[in-house]
Amino acid sequence: MKIIYCFLFCFFSTNIIPAQNKEKPNILVLIFDDAGLDMGAYGSTYVNTPGFDAIANEGVLFTRAYTPNAKCAPSRASIITGRNSWQLDAAANHVIYFPSKFKSYQEVLKENGYTVGHTAKGYGPAITLTADGKQREVLGPAFNEKSLEPLTPSISDNDYSSNFADFLERAPKGQPWSFWVGSLEPHRGYEYGSGKRLGGKTEDMIKDFPPYWPDNEVTRNDLLDYALEIEDFDAHIQKIVQTLKENGAYENTLIIVTSDHGMPFPRVKGDQYENANHVPMAAVWPAQMKTKNRVVDDYISFIDLAPTFLDVAGIDWKTSGMHPAAGNSLKFLLTSNKNGQVEPSRDFVLVGKERHDTGRPNDVGYPIRGIHKNNMLYVKNYEIDRWPKGNPETGYLNTDGSPTKTEILKLRRNGDASYWKLSFGKRVQEELYDVAKDPFCMNNLASDPAYASIKSAMKEEMEAKLLQQGDLRMQGYGHLYEQAPFVRGRDFYGKFMRGEKPKAGWVNDDDFEPYLLDGDGNELKPVKLLDGQY
Repeated sequence: MKIIYCFLFCFFSTNIIPAQNKEKPNILVLIFDDAGLDMGAYGSTYVNTPGFDAIANEGVLFTRAYTPNAKCAPSRASIITGRNSWQLDAAANHVIYFPSKFKSYQEVLKENGYTVGHTAKGYGPAITLTADGKQREVLGPAFNEKSLEPLTPSISDNDYSSNFADFLERAPKGQPWSFWVGSLEPHRGYEYGSGKRLGGKTEDMIKDFPPYWPDNEVTRNDLLDYALEIEDFDAHIQKIVQTLKENGAYENTLIIVTSDHGMPFPRVKGDQYENANHVPMAAVWPAQMKTKNRVVDDYISFIDLAPTFLDVAGIDWKTSGMHPAAGNSLKFLLTSNKNGQVEPSRDFVLVGKERHDTGRPNDVGYPIRGIHKNNMLYVKNYEIDRWPKGNPETGYLNTDGSPTKTEILKLRRNGDASYWKLSFGKRVQEELYDVAKDPFCMNNLASDPAYASIKSAMKEEMEAKLLQQGDLRMQGYGHLYEQAPFVRGRDFYGKFMRGEKPKAGWVNDDDFEPYLLDGDGNELKPVKLLDGQY
């Protein structure tokens, strides 16, 4: 069972609020943990999401919303700060100490008369401290007292909707509030077969199966189990909206529903391909949205959310204490009556990564930068001698253990490395994909002469924008990102090779390869540990 560490925080309010604050909107973020665009509103055939779909029908559905970094902590860091991960020092990475100099939008809202809080997963995994080493809650006090009997042992027992209702009941009347509901679903693990047994799903409901996995009963059931967990949180979304309506707060609440990144499957979570960074997003603000059921195609990024929240709250970013934002407020998009491309300037998003999970020698990462524009994706891999998802001998630690991962690893060990190469093999330096024609990013066009000018233009634009944003990697100092210490898992590779058997509970024991491999998956020689054992 997923565990929530529940701490009881003193609930507090700030000074007396001027009367005009009554007109400020409430802000509610509902965030899935590791869900892709597998929602009914996007046409999913095997996931039923009436909660998400209702938000889209009442408000706006975004078709090109992206996280800059497809891993929990760096993705969430961008949401709360309005900055890309490469602009956040240590917070470019996963499982780190969050730099005390960066304020969160929730902290600013609190300073400006909002009551703030969150339930379940907030920013993390990381440690957040003040400059003098005190505990810091960047999303406000935690409301985790209410629990329930989960549908499966793999689903959290946090009663998200009841904990939100608890917050709402305790929030001072007449004062605006901002709350973050951080689901732990559909993060792994799953109860295998639960999608079929409890969700009434069948393998043939999946119509667009990703071609980078072997298509069989095991992998399809893995997807059905993932679908069940999405639906579990979606039921909470429905209850939360109902609570808002009963409370009379629905009309003046800006609701954003999204996910931190794509699904926890090989070649998605922790990568920088289309399905890794492309996230579901729907929003509603009934008091300000005059047109329902809009579909917006502008490229938007998580870095736009914090500027949006301060904008609708009437707070000047420049005097808020926040570091300069890389994003821009979505208020105009939200309140417009237009569909399609609304703001012509929103024609690209940047993506990238530095170091995610532990498991490589010397705790280095796998740096990537990319740009989405005109339905094309350009990606540059900066250290192609390294393993993209972590070293094979230490279990490919940047890919969660799963039945799908196991199937791919088994195939390679039995002589078929085709799927393994797509998810775990070493990569070329440049990649270019026509996302409209090739959404699964299977056909790399980077070496095709017909696309040479497109590749060159996208690379030039990407690097110019990154340099403008102060990206250390563009300045030759990318190694500085890797000097930020892990909160846990430091020197995992060294400890493993010394035979110390460090824990890696998010992968399976048989994910660890007993042979050293080359970049194409060929076995070179057995792994030898210093204690003489594998």
